[in-house]
Amino acid sequence: MQYRQEMIRRFWEYKQQFFGVRPDLFDADKPNENRPPVFLKSEAHHNILLNPDASPQQAETVFDAIPTRERHRWFRSMSSSQALAQSVFGNLKAYGKLHLLHGLLCEDGLPAFDKWDPVSGTVTLEHKVGHLGEPRPTSIDVFFSSGYSIAVECKLTEQEVGSCSRPDLTEKDPNYNQEYCDGSYRIQYGRSERCPLTQIGVLYWRYVPNVFHWKSEADISPCPLNKNYQLVRNVLTVAPDGDPEKGHAILLYDARNPAFQPGGDGYNSYLETRQALRRPALLRRCSWQNLLTHMRRRGLPDWLSQALTEKYGI
Repeated sequence: MQYRQEMIRRFWEYKQQFFGVRPDLFDADKPNENRPPVFLKSEAHHNILLNPDASPQQAETVFDAIPTRERHRWFRSMSSSQALAQSVFGNLKAYGKLHLLHGLLCEDGLPAFDKWDPVSGTVTLEHKVGHLGEPRPTSIDVFFSSGYSIAVECKLTEQEVGSCSRPDLTEKDPNYNQEYCDGSYRIQYGRSERCPLTQIGVLYWRYVPNVFHWKSEADISPCPLNKNYQLVRNVLTVAPDGDPEKGHAILLYDARNPAFQPGGDGYNSYLETRQALRRPALLRRCSWQNLLTHMRRRGLPDWLSQALTEKYGI
């Protein structure tokens, strides 16, 4: 709670310093210790850090890195990790600075981006995954591809890595009777499959045994995908057959956030997921602080470095 309150206070101070004369951009102008400032829907682009000297074309390139239709529900909030990801990776891409990522080591000592080729490779924000059989594919926050793929999951003030939505269904949801799950991997509610997602054709559990030590033909309680859903999914995106030569996933987090320190829910999910991997190197973790310190040493543009410090304290 202290971390979150400090971040909220920072965001309100940032709003006052940089938008003090523009209360019309926000849905509420009065500081609130329980929530950060939130831009109006029509003004959400102001949540993306932009070079003060950017040309209209450069600004458009940064804004277009994530189409408006792909913005998360709370993209307008200053605590949005999606807006932070777009501010960092969108600007690196627009200004040809992605090479600054090379040489970065994750917390486990493994390279973060060295196997990605900045010359021939591509970087996509909110990348759609096509091989997992999802009826409405969720997106990878930042996806690097050049023959070798890297899926980056970006977090800021979140309290977990991203859990499965089926245990959260209520009787008001139209798919409740078919897809509700009690959080355990077992046949339940009259289904023939242990996972309700498998029942509707999602392929997670087709690939999980290739990549993890979890067995698809045995009951597991609680289900290992319940609280670790997003990390498992990202690993399955880059290496559904468990081949470490095809890619890896990275958890990018705020080192100040207790949820991603030892004992926190986010950290525990990372640890449980990595320990279950047949090839642990398929999942790595790196803090925003580590990432930006590395890029500052290599020549991160001053305006972006300063803006990230002013807004996020990183």
